[in-house]
Amino acid sequence: MNFKKKTLKNGLRMVVVPMKGSPSVTVMSLIEAGSEYEAKDKNGISHFLEHMFFKGTTKRPTSLDISKEFDGMGSEHNAFTSNEVTGYYGKAANKNFEKILDLIADMYLNPTFPKDELEKEKGVITEEINMYEDLPQRSVHEVFQELLYGDTPFGWTILGPKENIKKMVRDDFINYRDTHYVAPKTLVIVAGDVNPFIAFSKIEKAFKNVPVGRVVGKPKFRESQNGPQIKIKNKETDQSHLIIGFRTFSIRDKRMTALKVLSTILGHGMSSRLFQKMREELGICYYVRSGINDLTDHGNFVIAAGVDKNRLDQAIKGILSELKKIVDDSVSEEELKKAKDYLVGTMYLGLESSDSLAQFFGFQEIMREKLKTPKEMEKEIMRVKSGDIKKLAKQIFTDKNLNLAVVGKVENEAQIKKLFHF
Repeated sequence: MNFKKKTLKNGLRMVVVPMKGSPSVTVMSLIEAGSEYEAKDKNGISHFLEHMFFKGTTKRPTSLDISKEFDGMGSEHNAFTSNEVTGYYGKAANKNFEKILDLIADMYLNPTFPKDELEKEKGVITEEINMYEDLPQRSVHEVFQELLYGDTPFGWTILGPKENIKKMVRDDFINYRDTHYVAPKTLVIVAGDVNPFIAFSKIEKAFKNVPVGRVVGKPKFRESQNGPQIKIKNKETDQSHLIIGFRTFSIRDKRMTALKVLSTILGHGMSSRLFQKMREELGICYYVRSGINDLTDHGNFVIAAGVDKNRLDQAIKGILSELKKIVDDSVSEEELKKAKDYLVGTMYLGLESSDSLAQFFGFQEIMREKLKTPKEMEKEIMRVKSGDIKKLAKQIFTDKNLNLAVVGKVENEAQIKKLFHF
């Protein structure tokens, strides 16, 4: 599973992942732009801009022109915005490579941002905000992010506040696009049954008019925490949705692979420690999982669960007890092997399609990591030792890194504060 990479003189990066015999091809453009690049009064513009790229181009004047052409190939197409990256992609039968490439390039290069569509889309995004607000298992992540990073670009939501959305005008989108959608901040990746050198030539031709500008970065990140922190958003819900999380480190930290294994031991799969404790032993929840938020200059490790609202304190105790065990006691070789095999197995299962491979290599490159193949990542995972897990757990599972976010009706807040510590 190899790749080819090329960088043009203007800074545009291209990656091609040849997949001999693949029935599909994916074309994806990734841009170093997201909520952490925004000003406070424009928070939400990265995501709003992503929507507007589908509203018409000089070549395809309406959103229907774009969607009909995608649909006419039976393609999958979508876009996404995160803290640091915005992406657009199309996936179709391999024979439609050039058509998909032309669509993605046209949307990137020639959006028209029609004013009437912009006004209508404000309503769409407002309802998107409302939808997530009604999903406490989703909104608790925003509460957690605000708890850690406060009123800074690192703590703001990706969708932004409704008042910002209502005030945005066409020039805001033009200015933001001119600032961030430039060759040195852009990657085009193709995965499918294509010849890499032919693909490079076609990408270069399709993106020949990409703007050349300077790289505008985001604010410098600074950590600040001295002890356990709690943020509760009281809301009438049948469950309490909580996140217990810890400050960790950036995606480039050499401990990241060990953190992935640690996360797998704790909260991936039905045999994981947290699943067994919270669901099988206590019968306190339906879902419990762990995860890693890894960015270029900071990161965190989270455990999320939706629990019986009358047993929130018991849930917190249960999770903390499992964390203390992994700090105090070494992981057995049997459990370590299971976790590593699980992590490697799910990685390969997630790389069966052209779009998953495009994301796998694309996100490494857009985050400016050294590109690694799945086989290289497998070797790194298999090198993790039990001592690495215990050492890392002791470093991150401490009071100075400890945070709790809750969405739900919390009656015993004082009791929660009293028990929430290591």
